[in-house]
Amino acid sequence: MHINDYRAQAHKMVDWICNYYENIGEYPVKSAVSPGDIARQIPSAIPEDSESFDLIWKDFVNIILPGITHWQHPHFHAYFNANTSFPSLLGEMITAALGSQCMIWDTSPAAAELEERMMEWLRDSMGLPLTWSGVIQDTASTATLCALLTAREKATEYEINRKGIGLNVFRIYSSTEAHSSLEKGVKIAGFGKENLVKIAVDERSRMDPQKLSEAINLDIQNGYIPLFVMAALGTTSTLAVDPLAEIAKICEQFDIWLHVDAAYAGSALLLPEFKWMIEGIDAADSFVYNPHKWLFTNFDCTAYFIKDRAALIKTFEILPEYLKTESRGRVNDYRDWGIPLGRRFRALKLWFVLRSFGLENLKLTISNHIQWARDLANKIALDPNWELMQDTQFNMIVCRYVPEWISDPETLNKINEVLLNSINSSGEAYMTHTKLNDKYVLRVVFGQTYLEKTDVENMWAIMQRHVETI
Repeated sequence: MHINDYRAQAHKMVDWICNYYENIGEYPVKSAVSPGDIARQIPSAIPEDSESFDLIWKDFVNIILPGITHWQHPHFHAYFNANTSFPSLLGEMITAALGSQCMIWDTSPAAAELEERMMEWLRDSMGLPLTWSGVIQDTASTATLCALLTAREKATEYEINRKGIGLNVFRIYSSTEAHSSLEKGVKIAGFGKENLVKIAVDERSRMDPQKLSEAINLDIQNGYIPLFVMAALGTTSTLAVDPLAEIAKICEQFDIWLHVDAAYAGSALLLPEFKWMIEGIDAADSFVYNPHKWLFTNFDCTAYFIKDRAALIKTFEILPEYLKTESRGRVNDYRDWGIPLGRRFRALKLWFVLRSFGLENLKLTISNHIQWARDLANKIALDPNWELMQDTQFNMIVCRYVPEWISDPETLNKINEVLLNSINSSGEAYMTHTKLNDKYVLRVVFGQTYLEKTDVENMWAIMQRHVETI
């Protein structure tokens, strides 16, 4: 493609993106294709000759677009949002154009220094300890793995890095509601998933500190080594907030690494009224939060903060001759702060977002999402045929349909499953489910960047309409 062709196509592309966002509400939120539908329309080999971009674009519209689930749709209420915004899109465009590989300071000084400053902006605005250091990882899964590995190496004086996994049997703790990425990290780090101890939760789905203390004491008696506790500030199923201060005291007592997972709900820390969540944070060792979920920044962009940066670097640094530079020791070479050598320029889009919104508009948008969710939760609570399953303290509602004439638990579960599938298959909206005490319940998240109050009200109408159809 010649640069003049690129210029023409790029202008068309931006026009298409603008039209897409102006009309995104007309798309079915969840793709309705069946497994294999897309693959059958794509040739099995690379074309022998070059093809025009017009033809490629036509195939995108006709083949690819029907298989897309529209995460930026105002009625995408599933999982947790993977948001973007127009400033973030512009940042991604420039990042792609620059094509920078930001592994060390020398390969892009501005990338390293902007990343350092962006982590300071987030740290300070969220109320994290000023002595902590931050780095951008790709996902919270990677950040949690980094925390596990750093805890392992620090506890063994970096012996496992040198000699490999030994006979020490370490124990890792989380609540039964913790994110599944911890279990994956436990397996990758060599601890063995049988050494992940799941702690019971209370009636609000929060980790029970007393149960944690009992489990740790029992493990010590049985010859295990308690190593790592993960506390969740916003669990995946219900956005429950573990009692961090109480958990922190236990970790201090037993000298256990405390990792805080605030992947989604961390955005609420921008609001003064949610600072209670991090009471006890000074005793933690690491903290992860995803701006790519509820801070309107393209996936992927995870903020990982750590108390002991030296331990992190010592865990991951390797210095072959070809990476030695004169600047080493005077700058942050972020390839030593995580798993990959190669790194994208993720800080640029975050910079664009934080400056374009400004702190007050970020807070206002997040606050609106929370208030609109609470308003709908109040309506649901007043409807005798619906049941709220958890307090709505953030922007997610956990509820189920409970018609007065049905009391059988299995029948109620099936009705809610049918209701969910009815809504999702209609294309009008997309949401997901979880199970609480064997009850099949609906999760409805209101965190899309350009969400309006009317979208929340419309979602309630959609839910009621599909109740009538089933």
